Amino acid sequence: MTTTTATEAVSSRTTPPSTAPATPPSTRTWLYSLGTGAKYLILAIAAFLTLGPVVWTLFTALTPTDSVTQEVSVGFGAFVDVFARIPVWLYAWNSALVVLLVAAGQMLSAAMAGYVFAKFEFRGKKMLFALVLATMMVPLQVTIVPVFMLVRGMGLADTLLALIVPALPTAFGTFLMRQYFLGIPAELGEAAQLDGAGPWRTFFRVYLPLATPALAIVGILAFNYHWNEFFRPLIMTISDQNFTLPLGLVTLQGNLGTGSISTVLAGVILSMIPALLVFFFGQKPLREGLTAGVGK
Repeated sequence: MTTTTATEAVSSRTTPPSTAPATPPSTRTWLYSLGTGAKYLILAIAAFLTLGPVVWTLFTALTPTDSVTQEVSVGFGAFVDVFARIPVWLYAWNSALVVLLVAAGQMLSAAMAGYVFAKFEFRGKKMLFALVLATMMVPLQVTIVPVFMLVRGMGLADTLLALIVPALPTAFGTFLMRQYFLGIPAELGEAAQLDGAGPWRTFFRVYLPLATPALAIVGILAFNYHWNEFFRPLIMTISDQNFTLPLGLVTLQGNLGTGSISTVLAGVILSMIPALLVFFFGQKPLREGLTAGVGK
């Protein structure tokens, strides 16, 4: 009896009494449900703000209003009107040609420039790379006039090459590829050099295949940007046969914006389809490229 009392006394001295009352399980469950509900509410508001204009655009394109009788009809009449009023296939071909060549050119030029800045040492390297990065801070509107003068001096004015050639170099792509090449072990290139491979062969056989995720990022971003580009085609092209799709859709508005809003929005929906397809099929390599090396 005495031993038990002594043990209880020692235990009471070594274990401090709990002063904070425990949270009831019902309160914890309520707080967790409240936090989860707030997260879903915020996500729902963000989804509405993001998808709301797209849903309204699609709804308006599918419910055109007759300009005379003011009757609303449901169907694809606005989409048919787009093909009747402008040469959609010609504009889409021009956009596809420009975008594919620009994307391929940016992928190649960014990979080569990033490889040089990452794996070679030469005088003025840091200063030159800083100059490349500084060009990202210059707005397009500042350089459009000298670029137009250069293009006209080359005899490329009012051609698709006027949209392709100036867009081939990319400062952001160069920075992205340089950072990716810096993460590739230098021992791979040294092993290729020991086998007798030169700089070009080492680049194309060793480093370029390993940089596929980063190349996918450069290509997808170039496609999305230049497919929706409006300002440069507006300045560089004059003839209708050289219009890209975003520029050609402007003609759907008619004189002083008197065109049918349903027809205009139907054209916008049609122009969104290629970008959606690229996002759908390219989101996996884009995600892999953005997260490459995170777990290493």
